[in-house]
Amino acid sequence: MIRKAFVVILVTLFVIACASSKDDPNAKAKRGAGIGAAAGAVAGAVIGNQSGSSRTGAVVGAAAGAAVGAAIGHRMDKQEQELRQIQGVEVTRPSEGEITVRLTSDILFDLDSATLRSESRSTLRDLASNFQRYPDEIIDVEGHTDSSGTTEHNQVLSERRANSVRDFLVDNGVPSRNVTAVGYGETRPKATNSTPEGRQLNRRVEIHIRAT
Repeated sequence: MIRKAFVVILVTLFVIACASSKDDPNAKAKRGAGIGAAAGAVAGAVIGNQSGSSRTGAVVGAAAGAAVGAAIGHRMDKQEQELRQIQGVEVTRPSEGEITVRLTSDILFDLDSATLRSESRSTLRDLASNFQRYPDEIIDVEGHTDSSGTTEHNQVLSERRANSVRDFLVDNGVPSRNVTAVGYGETRPKATNSTPEGRQLNRRVEIHIRAT
């Protein structure tokens, strides 16, 4: 069973490698198909082994996984393009099944405050509208601070800011079951805290969108 599943995995990993061209607009969807196929092959082989047909299970699992993976990749490609049209956010794609949206706290909040600024609400409304169009995703809102002030104060401030963004998204139609909020205080800096520019980068809210 393991040998047969391993063969399928090697084939699907080859598909992933072939789909890695940046010039291919469907590259992410193809890689998603390959990753889904590999996962499906393993699951199918294991399940099939229980009924005495691991090879058939691996093949069926690979086909089902490829279809699901391609659909997720295509959907998140589309969402990523839409998010990049929103003003005031920085969008990155750390993996096939995740999109990260970063907003600096200077845009969202006044100094040492967790109350959303009026000018930031338009951006958050646009984000909420996008999230409503993709109701099957998990949205993690993370609050981060620089190292100014005490560690305890920064932790509480990051939690309050993350919750403010989460509450605003929920109030604007995003299902509450899909959104979580967590504060990390000063523990996850993106830049040095020894310069004003670095501290500004560290004062941020990140929204991580994950496919299910």
